[in-house]
Amino acid sequence: MDTNKLIFERLDKKHFELLKSFQCCQKDLGDFLVDDAIPNQKKGISVTYMFFSKEKKFVGYVSILTDNLNLNADLKGYFKQKEDIHYKSLPALKIGRLAVDDRYARQGVGTEMVYFSIYLAEQIYGNYCGCRFITLDAKRDSKNDTTHFYKKLGFKVYKERQKGSVPMYLDLWLRSDIKKSKKN
Repeated sequence: MDTNKLIFERLDKKHFELLKSFQCCQKDLGDFLVDDAIPNQKKGISVTYMFFSKEKKFVGYVSILTDNLNLNADLKGYFKQKEDIHYKSLPALKIGRLAVDDRYARQGVGTEMVYFSIYLAEQIYGNYCGCRFITLDAKRDSKNDTTHFYKKLGFKVYKERQKGSVPMYLDLWLRSDIKKSKKN
């Protein structure tokens, strides 16, 4: 699949029947899409973006919300030494849910949805308000370990856990393209 040709749309009621066609080996991700994505959007909790191939096939979704990264002792020391930051937490954009339809898995769709999320965070920082990080909770259990996928994209583990969700973050400020735009 040519992921450069992916099209995204903000989830809307018109998509409801399409949501039922989503096939994902992780049942909770399919359930979220059908049961919770639209209600969460109506309540102002998250916004879900649906991704389509150029042939208009529904290939995946990402749900985005705001967050903050609490600076624990390890991170606080890093920021104090490097950047003289004295806050207890810093603003973030969170990838609440990210799922690719099983029929399009391992074709770059998930990577493109993460890049889209990075783009949104850069737009927030560049135009509206502070946004230092992207956060997420990677799944780690006996069947799935998504931490490897996110590590390849530059995310770091915030709190190591053997099972369940593993909090991770990406420091947008360290990306070279962001550093260039800060100077302007």
